[in-house]
Amino acid sequence: MTDTLQRKPVSQVANSDCFTEESLTKLKEIMYEMRAEAGNHLFWEGDTADKLYFLKRGQVKITKASDEGKSFILYVYNTGDLFGQVDPFQNSVHSFNAEVMENSIIGVIQQKDLEVLLWQHGDLAVEFMKWMGLMHRMTQTKFRDLMMFGKPGALCSTLIRLCNTYGKNHGSEIVITKKLTNSELADMIGATRESVNRMLGDLKRGNIIAMENNYIVVKELSYLRDICQCENCPVDMCRI
Repeated sequence: MTDTLQRKPVSQVANSDCFTEESLTKLKEIMYEMRAEAGNHLFWEGDTADKLYFLKRGQVKITKASDEGKSFILYVYNTGDLFGQVDPFQNSVHSFNAEVMENSIIGVIQQKDLEVLLWQHGDLAVEFMKWMGLMHRMTQTKFRDLMMFGKPGALCSTLIRLCNTYGKNHGSEIVITKKLTNSELADMIGATRESVNRMLGDLKRGNIIAMENNYIVVKELSYLRDICQCENCPVDMCRI
């Protein structure tokens, strides 16, 4: 089965629901390009927040470190995603870390250039507000899923998000075409690897999921939705 797997396009925040092609072109015109190697950081928690980043190619994860030093994965951004923190306040700082997961090409937008562009183009300003609203809504729903229904609910929610982001339909099942270790899943829900092992084992014994050639196969998506009381959010919001 894995020989024929083709990853479907990842849901795009930047240019699908929020920005028109014309507006996205305007944003690209004020970007400068940088290349970042896997393992490098674009910013750290506490750094000045005065830029946005457009991922032209590659993958970046947003993490938060606990007081005990454990890294918690909040988001994974892919090609075509716009991300970053730009606040209307002076001396704003980043609340999270951004680590490059694979060699990437990134367009960087300076806050001062963005402010001029938004002032000149009212339609782009409206679309930018929609993008900011989407990002805030994504954060709210993710923390809801992680905090309201325990670790099983958080894991089920994460599996749903992985289906929306990397899923490929295979008959009545969904194959998550990105291989993840149990340690990575644990970092996504703030759990230990051992507890994720146990919860995945329970789901496999219940025939809710299966593992085929190290790919997660979701057999009963409705069961996962029931556990985390899924609100049927749009796919561009319910993503990893």
